[in-house]
Amino acid sequence: MSSALSWNVQRLPRAEDRVFLVTGGNAGIGYFVAEQLSTTGATVVLGCRSPARAELAIASIRARVPGARVRAVRLDLADLSSLATAVDSLAVERLDAVINNAGVALDDPPRRETGDGHELMFGTNHLGHFALTQLLMPLLSAAPTARVVTMGSFAAKSERLDPDDLQSRKDYRPKRTYGRSKLAQMYFGLELDRRLRAVGSTVASVVVHPGGALDSLTPSRPPFHVPTTGARLVSAPAALLVQGKHAGAWPAVRAVLDPAVQGGQLWGPRVFGLRGEPRREAVWNHLADRSAAARLWDATCELTGADPLSGQLR
Repeated sequence: MSSALSWNVQRLPRAEDRVFLVTGGNAGIGYFVAEQLSTTGATVVLGCRSPARAELAIASIRARVPGARVRAVRLDLADLSSLATAVDSLAVERLDAVINNAGVALDDPPRRETGDGHELMFGTNHLGHFALTQLLMPLLSAAPTARVVTMGSFAAKSERLDPDDLQSRKDYRPKRTYGRSKLAQMYFGLELDRRLRAVGSTVASVVVHPGGALDSLTPSRPPFHVPTTGARLVSAPAALLVQGKHAGAWPAVRAVLDPAVQGGQLWGPRVFGLRGEPRREAVWNHLADRSAAARLWDATCELTGADPLSGQLR
């Protein structure tokens, strides 16, 4: 069994017979999760809203990983009615892991909504992944030991949910709303594992976060990511505290592949939770609030009409 001492982010275990879905796998941390998982021999499916961007990511992965088994499906988490079609297009009999990574982060007002009438960040980052996970559960349950890996954010550490204003209708501040959407995802990942254990499922749910991950510290992946020399020089001192998005992917990759990782755990970077190789960390105090997680679960079921444990587990 793997341990903190034996895990090597540069030498990942083989996974030729497994299938992984990475939402938002065409850019940012999601791209590097997909690229790194592709080196294991697994089949990696990128769930992307833009087919053109997905093709660029696939070409980049294949250029760096000879023989990579990578493909894409169109996935728009902001459109709940489209998710069933996306899952059907996977065309697989089982799924060994889904990495719920895709996300929207807005920096400026005004408040925006999905076509379903949900605040865009909460609707995409949390509600979309919640509904997608329900649809994927039969495929996950068909695998021997599948995992749902939820990509949280360090931005969620200082946030708290307002159960009376989950969609920021009363007081919309983009950075706070983003942090709360990621906090909701993290609550979901932990509550999902508790409920999976209660029904004796073989599926495990793990929550991860990338620490501080900057574009300017991320290796070049043309044409979709080419940091300038100036940006690299300006951000060089920050490398003492934070890291690039390639390293931000490490906790998620370990959560998928390492048999020592267990459901209900939180994984992040080793150094102050901001940079370095992945390690297990204590669940943040506010994330351990089971009553808050249960209330969010019920509210999310009502908003989406979905329930990931609605009788589909064996």
